[in-house]
Amino acid sequence: MVQETWLRWHRTAQEEVRTPQAWLVTTITRLSIDRLRELRAERERYVGPWLPEPLVAESSPGADEAAELASDLSVAFLAVLERLAPEERAAFLLHEMFDSGYGEIAQILGKSEAACRQIVSRARKRVRADRPRMQVTPAARARLLDAFVQAIRARDKQAMVKLLAEDATLTSDGGGKTKAALKAVHGAEQIARFLLGVLDRGLNELEFRAVEVNAEPGLAVLAADRVIAIWSIRTDGARILDLYSVLNPDKLRAVTTSLSRPSSMANPQPKEPS
Repeated sequence: MVQETWLRWHRTAQEEVRTPQAWLVTTITRLSIDRLRELRAERERYVGPWLPEPLVAESSPGADEAAELASDLSVAFLAVLERLAPEERAAFLLHEMFDSGYGEIAQILGKSEAACRQIVSRARKRVRADRPRMQVTPAARARLLDAFVQAIRARDKQAMVKLLAEDATLTSDGGGKTKAALKAVHGAEQIARFLLGVLDRGLNELEFRAVEVNAEPGLAVLAADRVIAIWSIRTDGARILDLYSVLNPDKLRAVTTSLSRPSSMANPQPKEPS
């Protein structure tokens, strides 16, 4: 979208543009809305749930930067945005993230200020309803993920259930390219049973590596040095409210090449002698 906006800017009569910034913001917003509409049609044909491509790093940003990035880029937040209509998403981001006034948004979207106020208010309520009310520290997230990995390694279903909220949800994005649940799995018992069933046979060969996923603590699941899944969570600090698993290999190509060194969570159990 930035590239297309840049090209259009160089094709336009710039001397006739009174406010370049307003022109650029309006152009890229309208292009993005059109692209979101196209993507919505494409994702109706997508196999199983869709999750955003994860941004993965092994080193953490500074604490202040991490908190700001995590609130804007978390998989949970992006998944909520995906449920908003294109114009609703644009209006919400312009107002909440870029501090655009309702008059400016009205000009960009070609709607009245009153309509834009209603759109932003509706979007804000939907986003807040799906976000934990309390701020969770990265350390708390990391401890919860570590305990969850230990419970999986021990094949301790009850320990897994205790770490999951009773109404927790597991969303798996395989994109039809690999085995994944075609619908979200609901409930702590069901999630624990599903994960143990999927992971049990090759569990001793898997490595669970602590990484930063969209500026929040998450996990990379590796088999033979190849990333097969990226996990991130939504949590209240005490329980896992939602678990997001990106398995689509098209979304993991860049991640596999960047994760090459061992980590502290890479402790696969030795194979038993045959």
